Amino acid sequence: MDKYLHIVSLDIPYPVNYGGLFDLFYKLEALSQSGVRIHLHCFMNGKDHQPELNKYCEQVFYYERKQGLKGFSFTLPYIVNSRVSEELAERLLQDNYPILLEGIHCCHLLKDERFRNRKIIVRLHNVEFRYYRQLFRHAAWGIAKLYYLHESLALKKMEAFVAEKASLIIAVAENDRLLYRQLFKAKNIVQLPVFTGFKEVSAKEGVGCYCLYHGNLSVSENEKAAIWLLRKVFNDMTIPFLIAGKNPSNRLIRAAKRYPNAIIMANPGEKDMNDIIAKAQLNILPSFNTTGIKLKLLNALYNGRHCIVNDAAVEGTGFEPACHVAGNANGFKSIIAQLYNHPFAEEEIKLREKLLSTVFNNQKNAQRLMQWIW
Repeated sequence: MDKYLHIVSLDIPYPVNYGGLFDLFYKLEALSQSGVRIHLHCFMNGKDHQPELNKYCEQVFYYERKQGLKGFSFTLPYIVNSRVSEELAERLLQDNYPILLEGIHCCHLLKDERFRNRKIIVRLHNVEFRYYRQLFRHAAWGIAKLYYLHESLALKKMEAFVAEKASLIIAVAENDRLLYRQLFKAKNIVQLPVFTGFKEVSAKEGVGCYCLYHGNLSVSENEKAAIWLLRKVFNDMTIPFLIAGKNPSNRLIRAAKRYPNAIIMANPGEKDMNDIIAKAQLNILPSFNTTGIKLKLLNALYNGRHCIVNDAAVEGTGFEPACHVAGNANGFKSIIAQLYNHPFAEEEIKLREKLLSTVFNNQKNAQRLMQWIW
């Protein structure tokens, strides 16, 4: 019997040009290969329609996201209210297929009484209220800081509501599952690893050429990490330090210019980014956020040499055996000095293969997801 599924996506999941799209796109691919007939609904966020998605879906629909003040609400989070669509709701009501909502962003449907008896599954990408609370704490005083505070407070109410109303919640990280059970008393919540495009560990043995921080540099947390590394870790070092990623701000570019050993590479393509990661000697990836899964770390573990992180980057992931964990800036400096000329060895590759291959198996995880839905 054919299995039909509506998937409502917070963004157009192709091209896969930032970490948050990995799970969205590769889940589509895995479910399609497993025989699921997908009706995909995407909110547009500055991208054009993507014919590539038609390879995996029966139908693909696109919806305009309400930008700026049009998307603001005093009661709902902006990331939710800006994705409210009556056109989407009416289309979903034309049949009774189960609905997979990608992220809290798409969960306004749970407030619609017309869907009260519908099977609605929520893919939890993050504990959003905690993520925005951390953004609030780290932001300078101004409009952005007030926005993060509003989002955090509104998201906490929204996530408590989702925990009560969703048929099933599927977290990407075990820490997130436990928090939802403890704080929101969620009863139907399970954990399923993120879907990725990584097939095998391709990290190269030997010694690379530079230290690397990579990520979506338009995200304030990533920009903060890059600037922290410049000012606190590489401020008195001569080792080459490359910062690579999407849309670096003028602030970050100005900060890097103060250090002669630092270079910024803006908006590398997927092939270039993979090459950058492969040639680095050290992938240095501190985090100021403990929720969700750090896709940039997963990318580095599959494709790069030594990885240096802090506790927040690996908490609850199980990746600790494959990383070097530093507690503060001096800890990062010390490990960099130890490893910069230290060859990356075959036994470290084997450790990663053992650690990653059983957890991040797209086809196996697609089968688990299908069992929960049907």
